[in-house]
Amino acid sequence: MQKFYTHKIKINKEQNLTRLDQALSKLLDNVTRSQIKILLQNHNVRKADNIITEASLKVKEGEVYFVSIPSMQQTSYEPENIPLDIRYEDENIIIVNKIPGMVTHPAPGNQNGTLVHALLKYTNDKLSSINKNNRPGIVHRLDKDTSGLIIVAKDNFTHLHLSDQFKNHSISRKYHAIVWGIPKNQMIEGYIERNKINRKKMSLNQNKRGKFSQTIITLKKSFGICSIVECLLKTGRTHQVRLHMTSINNPIVGDKLYGRNKINRFGKNKETFNKFLILKNFRRQALHAYHIGFTHPVTKKYLEFESEFPEDIKILLDLLVKY
Repeated sequence: MQKFYTHKIKINKEQNLTRLDQALSKLLDNVTRSQIKILLQNHNVRKADNIITEASLKVKEGEVYFVSIPSMQQTSYEPENIPLDIRYEDENIIIVNKIPGMVTHPAPGNQNGTLVHALLKYTNDKLSSINKNNRPGIVHRLDKDTSGLIIVAKDNFTHLHLSDQFKNHSISRKYHAIVWGIPKNQMIEGYIERNKINRKKMSLNQNKRGKFSQTIITLKKSFGICSIVECLLKTGRTHQVRLHMTSINNPIVGDKLYGRNKINRFGKNKETFNKFLILKNFRRQALHAYHIGFTHPVTKKYLEFESEFPEDIKILLDLLVKY
């Protein structure tokens, strides 16, 4: 388990009305402004009992902040020769089309076979070191059973600028999903927080608890019992698409965490019962991050990439047409 050391920082007169990231980097030894930004993003800075995430917050003399800094002990991971589907690469970034079933980075219970292990081998450990302990190069993540496009940073400058784009929601992210039923074209929004009973799940509420989330849903094709939808992410929260689709009673096919109690109603129609069995036996959430667009931190050019459904979803769609 990662150890943290909490530092109590009192804002002095010299740092009055400066940015929080600037003030903390001045008042903490051997901690850079870039590292402060990462600590803020990871919820490691608080004022009293309130978590602070805004780097540009103007501080005031006398305010007290608590900064939890991970110990410098690093966990080393052995590179693994795992094939990668590289869609683009230059001196600063790699675009990987992640296969379903691959964990993005090491975590308890997943200490090998991850995308990070594969990237360490592929790049000869030439990745950004901001999240060096267990996420070198990883700017954002996809769930284990979600396939699709991921941006990887090779250097810290690129990593930080991409992180800012994610934070500002200026990165274009679109998913394709196969969902139960026929949802209407709509915008889904609400606040996402950790489920108080099951810590592996997230919960959606309209009471402004947690982080605001917004997804635009567009129906692309219907099979009656299920549909292909495009999900345009206006924010990027944990389990956002899965939670949003469940909230409108159109859970993602194969999602074992959300909406399992809502699918049996689709098996009552004898005419579509074969399709129901095919869908019910799909082994993962049928969710694919097919599009990503962003401004390259170095060249300043806007780049877009897309990827087709992986083989397992293609087979599923063929079966739906056949039966």
